[in-house]
Amino acid sequence: MKAWVRPAAALFGVGFGANQFSPLMVMYREQGHYSATVVAAFFGVYVLGLAPGLLVGGPASDRWGRRRVLLPATALAIPASLVLALGAVAEPLLYAGRLLIGASMGVAMAVATTWVKELSDDGGGARRAALSLTLGFGAGPLLGGLLAQYAPWPMELPYAVHVLIMVPVVWGLRRGAETVRPGRTRPLWRDLRVPAAAHPRFLRLVVPAAPWVFGAAALSYAVQPALLTGASGAHGLLVATAITVVSLAVGFAAQSAARTIDRRSAHASGRIGLGLVIAGTLVAAGVAATASIPLAFGGAVLLGGGYGFVLLAGLQEVQRIADPEHLAGLTAVFYSITYAGFLLPVVLSALTPLAGYPVLLVAVAAVETVCLVLVWAGARGLRDARRPAVPVGAGS
Repeated sequence: MKAWVRPAAALFGVGFGANQFSPLMVMYREQGHYSATVVAAFFGVYVLGLAPGLLVGGPASDRWGRRRVLLPATALAIPASLVLALGAVAEPLLYAGRLLIGASMGVAMAVATTWVKELSDDGGGARRAALSLTLGFGAGPLLGGLLAQYAPWPMELPYAVHVLIMVPVVWGLRRGAETVRPGRTRPLWRDLRVPAAAHPRFLRLVVPAAPWVFGAAALSYAVQPALLTGASGAHGLLVATAITVVSLAVGFAAQSAARTIDRRSAHASGRIGLGLVIAGTLVAAGVAATASIPLAFGGAVLLGGGYGFVLLAGLQEVQRIADPEHLAGLTAVFYSITYAGFLLPVVLSALTPLAGYPVLLVAVAAVETVCLVLVWAGARGLRDARRPAVPVGAGS
């Protein structure tokens, strides 16, 4: 077994559990009788657990070692799913379970992404980490949605299956090849500082695009199914599952294409990704106006492609910017910004008293366009800064 497989499996397994909740949102609306805003809050509260895990996990693993930090965080996904399974009888448990799985996911993304890169001798670490994450994000909703639609105990069984998946993942991680020698003596708070986050490339190319990684995903498989409630009827859970799987399957494929494009032009994949996100958001606005299921799948393709391109472009930039000592920390900062996009469904639901979803989604597309302009200008500015000055009188 390749050494990078164990941390990659942790990314897959925790991502499986974190994202299987996406199609189940329809189940909680229809069978749990929660409002759209409450269900969006279940979805978004995950970020409150994830962000601290991301920001602390990387520096902690630099201090104590990758395995010693990632192993308990990965194991945390097991009680998280058990708490979510009990959420059928108590609403607070759904919030608690989502917070726990968010914390597990945060540490896994910060530490396992870096660990996979360190154990990949051929330079393919960013692609392997991104693909492992996307596979987990896709397989979880597919299996969870099908179980909730067709199997008994729809609010419990998907989480029980995730627990069974995580047991061998956690067991295998115990033998992961350590890449960090523990022994730092300076205070941990100093390690939480990430100087590379102030790098011009990060501020100009990564920050404006990063929120739309999971902003695109959330629009596709959290917002669009809610817009189709009347049209999908009794098959709402199945439609939501299919939209989620299509989004992430396209995102999976897009990352390979983005890597090829990135080799030819270091800035093109991020701009292509934002263009796809803008187009997908406008299609989602059309879904809000028409409740068209085929149009929603078109939006899923565009938003999934945008997700894949922007994610890979961001990870590649992070690995270009950071030296080995700060790679885990900058990866954590990047993912923290990307996951801000998962708050978008909550924001949109809260704004519906002011405007309908068609108007709100067009406004979101306008904000995305501003971010694309910023990335485009940032890339041009960095290119011009590298260009040698032409002496006076030397031009044509």
